[in-house]
Amino acid sequence: MTKIKTTTSSASTSTKTNGKIGALVNHGESKNKAGRKKTARKIVSKIDAMKPKKPPPAFFYFLQDFRKEYQEMNPDIKSMRHTGKACGEKWNTMTYEEKVKYYDIATEKRAEFDTAMESGDFDEDELDLDGDSDFDEGNCYTRGGILLGPTVFGRIAAYRKLAFPNYSFRILEPMAHLSITYYAFLIGLKMDVRGIMRTSPKATKVALSGIIIPFSVGAGLYFIFQIDKPERAGCLFWGAALTVTGFSVLTNILDKQQMLHVESGKTALSSALINETCSWGLLALGFAVTSSQSNMQWSVISTVAFVLVCVYFVRPGLSWIIQRAPEGQGYSEFYICSIVSGMALSGVITDACGTHPMIGAFVFGLIIPNEVLEVTIVDKLEDFVMGILMPVYFVVCGLRTNVDSMSNETSWAIVLVVILLACRVKVLSALTVSAFSDIPVDEALAVGFMCNTKSVMALIILESGQIQGALSTQTYSVMIVAVLVMTMIATPAAVWFKPVQNVVAYKRRTVQKAKSDEELRVVACIHTTRNVPSIIHLLRTSNARSQSPMSVFALQLVELVGRASTMMVVHSSRKAGLRNSSTVELQADQIITAFDNYELRSEGVATQVITARCPYTTMDDDVCTVARERRAAFLVVPFHKQRNADGEMEDINPSLRSINEGILENATCSVGILIDRGAAETQDHAQNVAALFFGGPDDREALAYAWRMADETDSKLTVVRFIPSSEAAGANHEAADQGHVSLEIDTEREKLLDDDYYNKFRNATANSANIRCFDLVLDDEEETIKAIKSMDEHYHDLYIVGRGRGMQSALTTGLADWCDCPELGPIGDLLVTSEFESSFSVLIVQQYNESGRSREGSFRSAASVNYAGEEMVVRETAPAESEKFESFGSFRKWDHEN
Repeated sequence: MTKIKTTTSSASTSTKTNGKIGALVNHGESKNKAGRKKTARKIVSKIDAMKPKKPPPAFFYFLQDFRKEYQEMNPDIKSMRHTGKACGEKWNTMTYEEKVKYYDIATEKRAEFDTAMESGDFDEDELDLDGDSDFDEGNCYTRGGILLGPTVFGRIAAYRKLAFPNYSFRILEPMAHLSITYYAFLIGLKMDVRGIMRTSPKATKVALSGIIIPFSVGAGLYFIFQIDKPERAGCLFWGAALTVTGFSVLTNILDKQQMLHVESGKTALSSALINETCSWGLLALGFAVTSSQSNMQWSVISTVAFVLVCVYFVRPGLSWIIQRAPEGQGYSEFYICSIVSGMALSGVITDACGTHPMIGAFVFGLIIPNEVLEVTIVDKLEDFVMGILMPVYFVVCGLRTNVDSMSNETSWAIVLVVILLACRVKVLSALTVSAFSDIPVDEALAVGFMCNTKSVMALIILESGQIQGALSTQTYSVMIVAVLVMTMIATPAAVWFKPVQNVVAYKRRTVQKAKSDEELRVVACIHTTRNVPSIIHLLRTSNARSQSPMSVFALQLVELVGRASTMMVVHSSRKAGLRNSSTVELQADQIITAFDNYELRSEGVATQVITARCPYTTMDDDVCTVARERRAAFLVVPFHKQRNADGEMEDINPSLRSINEGILENATCSVGILIDRGAAETQDHAQNVAALFFGGPDDREALAYAWRMADETDSKLTVVRFIPSSEAAGANHEAADQGHVSLEIDTEREKLLDDDYYNKFRNATANSANIRCFDLVLDDEEETIKAIKSMDEHYHDLYIVGRGRGMQSALTTGLADWCDCPELGPIGDLLVTSEFESSFSVLIVQQYNESGRSREGSFRSAASVNYAGEEMVVRETAPAESEKFESFGSFRKWDHEN
């Protein structure tokens, strides 16, 4: 008969939380990384076209055969959904012997794929993903224009007449102004005005100081430099140029220096967004003053009236038209051309008002109400504008610069003093804020130097000043050189003020290592409100109480589309309100309400809701950063499939799968993938929990989390340890010896750790009435499948299982090769893809292991360990013969015991 070892046990390990709600956290890397990866994808796509395609699993080959037979037997059924459903039902009822031929085909195809990948040079890691910002390219073009202009090559009369005759500027100038009109329209499309309203008070103070003081100093320096016959309006353009802080350029610099999450970097980015927005207002004022001084007041009034008409009449009208567009069909060329025509008309109106066409284009781009339409327009225009039009503008700016004219009627010493003072004005403004607030001096210095970074906006302001006659060639050239110097200083300043990384990171990165008198800090990711019930169901089951509290950070993840809101908003608990009708904020309010209710109804729980907007390409990095900053020990992410009305698991968004894989690879704490199969809809918390223990660090982490759930609660915990029989263990080693694959794990050490922790758990919980342990000795993976499926009869609410990294077991080796969802591990994939009658949730756990983070792949089945180039044979200790199952059918004894 089959031998089953049964014990009754209890749990006693938990953790503690004392969370404090933070303030607004500003993030600038999302859009920047997305832009860099977008550039890289153009290169990667060419390589991908040459790559061999990854072969599908065995089920796909079975589907090809089954579909032909099924369509012949059912000619009236044309739906692929019904065919796929029938195929899945047939596949689940087939025996291993019936499936083996498809396994063999898949194995052969996978071997061909691996051989092709090894023989080809497809190393994507060597691709340069570091894309430059727009102004980095502009710097190059501007410096090139200076070389081509009168400063260097323009001195040669023959070259000047041949390359840039006088009539050439009649072509270059209109093209340059068309360029900045389109550029202003794109800037308006990308700008998020609401993000300014969410800026922290500290960043707002820095921004206001960075506008008032630089403008005043710039205007004063202009009058000092131009003692004789100064053009008074020129001070507006010098002052406005010094107020600019290039948001996109600064984001690029801080991202490369990994300072986006440093306090000084976040403050500088937030103030840069405000500074750049105000610079447009100063530019419009400069145009109004210089266009017609006698009618200056009418120019200002008419421009303000145009802005108000756009905000209160044009924007609602555009919204009304867009809402009546057919859904799901995208936007036709007619829509795009109509928007571009509206942009041109706005430019004509503001030009008639006495400012400049780019002011109207900027305002029109700012009022476009639909984010999807914004993305479509940017995709259509950005490459054309930035790749063809803007280089002409940068070259024209360089051609206008004459370094020799900088010292006309003055000395080079005065020129250098003016440039040095201009480069220090942002630092002065930051130190002024530090003197009247609690900002440390060293942080103020860092913020000041980083805010010196200039963007294309500074060039636009100075070039406009010269076009309007407010700036001479001398004053224009001095400030152009100062702008280039300030931007060149920004990167060394960021390196200098980069804080030393905290090498002593937080230690409690796993549930297993958590102490009972410490808080358990959990980050729960939420993509839609459908994820909320299952996550709260898991958190309630996690058994928080005053002796072992929890801090829960609910991270609402929103795809970044349309305007670049690069901010992460930390919501104040119990202060949720409908600030506007935005879908994202409506969902955030629902999430806040749900977690506030969870906190109120629970003991020892502190919650905080965070909303993060980021593109899918960088979402995994942002999630890992939040978990690291919150010093989380456990990170919960929802599965990319959800249960539909028919009870089937359907893929809701393929991008979520890539995000989860990135989180599993890069997270600095333990990770759990939560799959909801309907349990959260019926119960407040899980009352019957099952933990499946095969061995390995992930299974130990899963057992530690299950132990916490069943400690002093009404929840029942069933722990099933799966042990390979002596024959199964021997066969596993023979197969591994033939393949002779090297492992990056110490199998013997892992087995000792498994035995030690499992025995510790059983001894500590021996007297518990709500915890039961079963040791099952099985022969192969087929018996494993039958054993797990038979557990469905006990109606467990929650299954907890490790992902299976570093695990060597004859009971899962075959399963690991045919996973439809490898990120879940072999057992997790079985629980998700197989059909079960009961409703339950599944938590797939991966333990954080710093030494093994570089380990690629999840499932190994070899019998050797590589130590410094030498391979040592590993002998796995098999269970005693007396412990082996005599018959698998005796597993039903567990039914009566349970």
